[in-house]
Amino acid sequence: MLDRFKESVLLQVLTLVLLGPACEASSLGLTVHVEPLESDGGNTVRAHFTAIAPNPCPALSGLCSDGEEDCLVYPTSQPFTGTKPNSGWCVRQWQKTVPSDYNATIDLGSNTQFYVSIKASPVIRANNGKLNQPAFIALPPPLRARVNCSQYFSLSVKDLDTDRVSCRFARADLGECVSCTEHSFIELDNRKCKLKFTGKAAAGQYFIYLMAEDRIANPKISEVIENKPLSAVPVHLSLTVEEWASSCSDVPVATGDTPNKDSMLFVLPYQQVNFTTDFTSQLESVSEIAVVGPPELFRVGFKSVGSVATMNMRWVRSENKLARLLPICFAANTKSFQSEPRCVWLYQREIMTLPAGTELTCEDTEMTLVLPLDSLSEINLEELQLNSPTCPISYNSTHLTARISLSGCGTETLHAGSELVYTNTLQSVRPYTMVSRIPSLILPLACRIPKKVNVTGPNYVMSTPTDEEVFGKIRVWIELHFPGEGPLSKFTKRPRFRKLHMSPGRLSREAEHPSERNSNWTSTSSIDNSTTTNSTNNSTSNDDGLSTTTSTGTMGSRISMLDLHVMSNCSLSQAKMLVSNCYESETEDFATSNPIMEQGCTSSSSTLEIVTSQTNSRVYRLDLSTVEAQGTLMYIQCTVNLCIAIMPSEECPDLCSRSLNSKSVVNSLLTRSYTIQSSPISLVVTTTAPITKGPTTTKKTTTATVTTMLTSSHGKTSSS
Repeated sequence: MLDRFKESVLLQVLTLVLLGPACEASSLGLTVHVEPLESDGGNTVRAHFTAIAPNPCPALSGLCSDGEEDCLVYPTSQPFTGTKPNSGWCVRQWQKTVPSDYNATIDLGSNTQFYVSIKASPVIRANNGKLNQPAFIALPPPLRARVNCSQYFSLSVKDLDTDRVSCRFARADLGECVSCTEHSFIELDNRKCKLKFTGKAAAGQYFIYLMAEDRIANPKISEVIENKPLSAVPVHLSLTVEEWASSCSDVPVATGDTPNKDSMLFVLPYQQVNFTTDFTSQLESVSEIAVVGPPELFRVGFKSVGSVATMNMRWVRSENKLARLLPICFAANTKSFQSEPRCVWLYQREIMTLPAGTELTCEDTEMTLVLPLDSLSEINLEELQLNSPTCPISYNSTHLTARISLSGCGTETLHAGSELVYTNTLQSVRPYTMVSRIPSLILPLACRIPKKVNVTGPNYVMSTPTDEEVFGKIRVWIELHFPGEGPLSKFTKRPRFRKLHMSPGRLSREAEHPSERNSNWTSTSSIDNSTTTNSTNNSTSNDDGLSTTTSTGTMGSRISMLDLHVMSNCSLSQAKMLVSNCYESETEDFATSNPIMEQGCTSSSSTLEIVTSQTNSRVYRLDLSTVEAQGTLMYIQCTVNLCIAIMPSEECPDLCSRSLNSKSVVNSLLTRSYTIQSSPISLVVTTTAPITKGPTTTKKTTTATVTTMLTSSHGKTSSS
């Protein structure tokens, strides 16, 4: 019995050690893409590693030994990073030639260590006599889920031999992992490589170790006995489970021009691939679109306003030693949610060696192609054209010749590493309705010119204007005033109200609990100043920064109403203030907060916008009887952008409109998001107002203004 007790204690200690600092230093994700080397019959492979490491981001030093020729690390000018889960993470990539059966513990920097097992012994395929190519598995950003919310995660897989790919949990007894206990709350559909999180797990971070296997596919009618796997490669995933007590739906959803799941994009040498990712999130704004992809994949134009987020991705195929298949995986993160991860694949097309006698001459203003016709014996020469069909192609009995302008003929200019590249393509072009067995030609052409000293980085990054270049030096801040007071008092004394739409989450909640609905401010009539606090500019501030207020009523009575001013100093007449979110909290750190506005929609039917002629600022009337804060202090935090419509016929997006989409966001110039926070706001009367006595009826009058101001250079303002 004592031995069993000791054994139990030892097991608990080991479990605590594995879930403690050691696991915090584990990889948050790993895949290895394996390419057998034909030079030695596949006994060695080129292994392409992609690992996600927790912050602080580890250095790449130590992965390759000095003088090691078959090892290459990939530093990148725009690293892949993310902020969710809260520890933050980065991606590290390298390649190394290793034995086809390979087991090793790899140290990534000083704080990340992981174990890798590759099983890719050479197999000659009976159907084509070539070496078998192991499966490719795309690595998604770190996965997130919520307590008591079930969720599916489909892994994106490809196989160059068109084999069937399946996944299974890695096994320690087969030497595939170390301390890789399976979790009861993770289920795996082996044939579909699809994970299910049941929701039955405590908040925390968990690690999942898989092996992906490829098998020759049998006809469905004969799949009684499954073929043995030809190879197995590792897949490591991390899942962060977060506390959540509300609905399990309403995660961000891919929309618009986002590529379909598992779609394939074919890439020629020096060709640029670009696509847009669009997401809609109803409850919380998207804080980032997390991406894991090939080196030098540029992400530009990230915009997140209200419920819509968009970002563009671009990759240029320059000379590289990367794998033939390159996955790009991405997911939208909000504070509490993550979209379903989605992956697209880049296929680097193989190009045959050019025939002898082919010449491509690069000059200052044009490139000249000379191609022997004996290499085009089966090609219909009349179908050949360049990117622009207006540029002539000539040929005689022996050679085809094309003089291609670097500034015309559809020639494209790209930046690839340290070179400026001019590209065009000579290809067969046929009518869409024509079906032919005659071979076609696709011949990419490129002139590479070293960049000038003053040219750095891709042109699309260089051309992005800063906020200051478009909007001037911006200041944004919050002010709170009693109704009828403050810098916009001419609009707030006898206001006209614009009723705001309710946020979708709050509408469903009020439908379930009608008693929570407050109808104090559902009309658009003017305020009767005889019953509203009459105030003058008489605010005071204590040494601790607490705004002191006085209001009609006795000492300690609660203030019933305030006007929230969200202000900016932008002087451009066409600039419009967009308020995405505002929250109130009883603590300065907003550890617990309640929404005033979400995604541009109000969270209470008693919150109304006051119409003003100043588009660079917004004013909202707050009925404090609906505020969740029960104490005597409150803080307010808002997230805002400034916007200018690009075209005179366009308008900046209405963040709470059902018609809001990524195109309306793309067609606007937006500042980055600014998060501004107020000083402490007293919710009770703190100073007794003077009482005037006379022969007639006396009336208590209060004089107070509540003001809190923060700017981008002073106070608690942050931007993203």
